Amino acid sequence: MGCYSGCKAGGFGKASSSTKASTKVEGKAYAKILKKEGVLRLDNVLSPSTADALRTYLYNLRAQSEQEVADGTVQPIERYANVLLRHNRCDLTIPLGTEEIVTKALNEALRKSPVGGTIESIFGDGAILHEFSCLMSDVGSQRQDVTMDMGPTTWLPRTHTKEAHVAFKDIYDKDELIKNQPAVLGLLPKGSCGIFDSRLLHCGTANRSNEGLSRALFYFSFKNPEVGYTGNPASIRLELGKENIPLGKLVSDLESFEKGEGSPLIDELGRKMR
Repeated sequence: MGCYSGCKAGGFGKASSSTKASTKVEGKAYAKILKKEGVLRLDNVLSPSTADALRTYLYNLRAQSEQEVADGTVQPIERYANVLLRHNRCDLTIPLGTEEIVTKALNEALRKSPVGGTIESIFGDGAILHEFSCLMSDVGSQRQDVTMDMGPTTWLPRTHTKEAHVAFKDIYDKDELIKNQPAVLGLLPKGSCGIFDSRLLHCGTANRSNEGLSRALFYFSFKNPEVGYTGNPASIRLELGKENIPLGKLVSDLESFEKGEGSPLIDELGRKMR
């Protein structure tokens, strides 16, 4: 299950105005929608200030990572995951525990919005952190609101089933299927979050922004703890992925972080980042 933050629900979800007391209750309701449709969107997952600071950090991290790879101090796989179309795109894996803005963003998403409750309602608190990365698309491939001209993700609701996948494989003209199938576009205002079942049929579109704007999507995913290999390499730092971090332990650590009592789990992970 993946969570993309572009930074109002309309189209595929509704706005979230959650308080701490209601996030788990809302999470259960959203989980029902997610199981049926395969995708939904929540507003106000990240505050504007956190989204802006996170975006700045991620572009600085990209520049640093590019330099490290160019200098030969790290291998590309230590900083980037593979993406299907690499022209003007990169999948930048993110360290955890080295920068407070990343911890703050994760806390807002998993604890202060219904995102964490939605994931827990489906997989339980034993769900394993599976991916932790940022998909960046420059002009020519795919602001920080993800607008129509910036190449939003296209999702085909209710296609996260075995029957839908069999039908998709049997159709020769995949583009024609996508054109005729009911679809929703991932138009994400800054701070919004799209949650989807990774089995849902989806595709990207081109970034044709006339303003030369680049798009950064911070994302993470969790998997069922009973599932081993998911069929695709996970977009996550190698040293982070091998820790098999449960949702419940991560949320507890984030609660301690917000109280100003430290975050021992995340701090320990930070010491392991390379």
